[in-house]
Amino acid sequence: MSIVTALIAGLLFGGGLLLSGMTNPSNVLAFLGVAGKWQPALAFTMAAAVTVAAPGYFFAHRKERSLLDVAFEWPDRFNLDRRLVIGSAVFGVGWGLSGICPGPSLILLTRPGVHASLFFVGTAIGMLAADKWHRLK
Repeated sequence: MSIVTALIAGLLFGGGLLLSGMTNPSNVLAFLGVAGKWQPALAFTMAAAVTVAAPGYFFAHRKERSLLDVAFEWPDRFNLDRRLVIGSAVFGVGWGLSGICPGPSLILLTRPGVHASLFFVGTAIGMLAADKWHRLK
């Protein structure tokens, strides 16, 4: 049942990315480029996503286990370590330079072109390198 739930969640997430235009790097870059011709459409997408997700988080925080009887693992909002800060910064810089984040990169792999493929390979290499680095420490 958890595989079916994950598949449905992934399809909804991917559909939302497609409908919102987040799979188009130029839309993302136009949203992030506030100094140029700024496009606020993705701000509305983010606001809609928060509005839809908020009730689920509200109710989930009052339970110890999910409807599928899986224990919730909530992150510590106050324990910001170096790894989290550096990872967030790298993610933000990568998103700002390319207009692609990992979710949309999977969708973009279905289209012809080398841009998304290079991004995906770079992301995979970066994740493997970060994991190796973390294990060495």
